[in-house]
Amino acid sequence: MQPAQVIVMEPDAERRAAMGAVLRFLGWFPHSEAEGWPEPAAVAFGLLGPGADGEQRRRFDAHSGAHPLIRVVEGEHADPEGLAVRYPLEQAELEAILNRAGVHAAATGPDPGRDLVGNSEAVRRVRRMIHQVAGSDASVLILGESGTGKELVARSLHRLSPRGDGPFVPVNCGAIPGELMESELFGHEKGAFTGAVSSRQGRFELAGGGTLFLDEIGDMSVAMQVKLLRVLQEHSFERVGGTRSLPADVRVVAATHRDLEVQLADGAFREDLYYRLNVFPIEMPPLRHRREDIPLLIDAIAERIHRAGRGWVRLTPAARQALAAHDWPGNVRELSNLMERLVIMHPYEEVDVADLPERYRDEAAHGAPAMAGTATLPPEGLDLRGHLGEVEQALISQALEASDGVVAQAAKLLQLRRTTLVEKLRKYGLQRESTSA
Repeated sequence: MQPAQVIVMEPDAERRAAMGAVLRFLGWFPHSEAEGWPEPAAVAFGLLGPGADGEQRRRFDAHSGAHPLIRVVEGEHADPEGLAVRYPLEQAELEAILNRAGVHAAATGPDPGRDLVGNSEAVRRVRRMIHQVAGSDASVLILGESGTGKELVARSLHRLSPRGDGPFVPVNCGAIPGELMESELFGHEKGAFTGAVSSRQGRFELAGGGTLFLDEIGDMSVAMQVKLLRVLQEHSFERVGGTRSLPADVRVVAATHRDLEVQLADGAFREDLYYRLNVFPIEMPPLRHRREDIPLLIDAIAERIHRAGRGWVRLTPAARQALAAHDWPGNVRELSNLMERLVIMHPYEEVDVADLPERYRDEAAHGAPAMAGTATLPPEGLDLRGHLGEVEQALISQALEASDGVVAQAAKLLQLRRTTLVEKLRKYGLQRESTSA
């Protein structure tokens, strides 16, 4: 696999952080001297910052001299080897220099189409649960809203399990008509019904030795649930129209966005099947409950699109802040679709709040202090981020006081969604007397 580690030599912390951010955006993993340098075999290239000296270059040559060294300079430059870029780093310029040096795009890094991206406690908890249950054949039930990444969890379970070299076969139970579900899962023999002109393997056979992922299990008919339960109990099945018993050598992982306990009460889901599937439940949190992961997801999705050769886009801090304030009813799928749209609308550009679709711009507008036009900058300057945070806290406190602590009313006064205000209350540690709607 292509090495993806980059040695960054720059004594100034601010410049080092800025260079590291661009490298991570492109899928590289920067390392400073303070963090320790990786093994030479893992190094792709070195980046010599404007503040670095000859001693650092000599150490790089001794450690990883076989790899290209890219100089980062301020202002105009002339480099006899042509391996220099200007600071602050520009993605297009850096990529052109790397191509000239024979360094190809990083081939590692988080892929939102394959990996769970995020460092929030909620995602770390899901990862821990995956590792705890991956080694067994226990049935797993993955719960969560649409678009949260339930299939990613299922694929991670499969990949880390002893069955990881076997097939992973997904079935969307909500997309297959009920009258075809039995044949889809168990297969059929020739002549079993009109149109069965040949024998056909079902998903249980195709998943033999691997994992069968039953997505949207809550949409399966009760009649089909009875047949599925029998297979899970006896570990065998027959094709439609057949008499020969076939082994069901699969691990079953199921997922749903529905509340199965409500369906149990309504008689829409069998209790015995529920307990058979719900041996080890894993709940995927909605994106609005892990907002701190949104910047990482933005970068990972942008990198995935870039690696696929469909272009790239970069978001300004203001645009990122607007997206972090959005409630994301479509969760990660909605964010991924938005990034795809932005790449099409603004290829190879920097996207600001004004470039976002209106529904995402609204959050930025609602969060803006109403008295911004009367603000005055002190002669000595100020910490803008801290100042805006203080203004926001003061306005939230006033809104809570005016609404007698009712969060829903305070949210209306601030023109925020209720869930957005709750997140801000948590962020600032503000107390409220009531959370009733």
